[in-house]
Amino acid sequence: MRRNPSFTLASEEGVKRLVREHPWATIVSMTDASGLVASHYPVLLDETADGIDLLTHVGRPDEVVHELGRHEVLVIIQGPHGYVSSGWYDANPAVPTWNFVTAHLHGTPELLEPEENLRVLGALVDHFEGRMPEPRGMRSTPEDAAYAERIAAGTVGLRIPITRFVAKNKMSQNRPDETVDRIIAELDGDGPYASPALAAEMRRTHDALRAARAARGAAASAATAAGERA
Repeated sequence: MRRNPSFTLASEEGVKRLVREHPWATIVSMTDASGLVASHYPVLLDETADGIDLLTHVGRPDEVVHELGRHEVLVIIQGPHGYVSSGWYDANPAVPTWNFVTAHLHGTPELLEPEENLRVLGALVDHFEGRMPEPRGMRSTPEDAAYAERIAAGTVGLRIPITRFVAKNKMSQNRPDETVDRIIAELDGDGPYASPALAAEMRRTHDALRAARAARGAAASAATAAGERA
């Protein structure tokens, strides 16, 4: 991923929020047997861990195909993204772009014992079912519990402690406020590239930037006033 200091997402908490809100991950391995291998699975944060620990599972034989536990993997988390037309800018020469937020997480998976795998599977189900009007957990009925225990044998649970990450939050931070507001309005509209999720992410980013600018301005004004009184 191209490095650009203007768009770097360096905050561990920011990456955790991205994982919580966009838990469908791409897991990439460079294997001895097959070269590059990629699979797609939901992930959960272990909220009790000090750093970023991901909990997930793979369906057999993906643990063999990925050679899990033998090397580092790359886990890609993709948040809101979308096309930004140059027609949404000002009258100056411009080209279109693509705004996005994503994180590349690196770590070596630890394979879980069957009982821990079953617990993680249950936590995954509860996490997503919790939004349903009538949540159905993995053990909601004796029949569900028995079925889950049978099919769990076809999965392998994983903990992936993240040792390093590169994350990017590209939300037109290099554009003036009036252009940013126009882009957000277009994304919130009903045009061919409307994306309310991306508009919300841009709004979150620029609200924080504007608040930080206002705080710096207030601090500078206070310092100037104090100097004049001295």
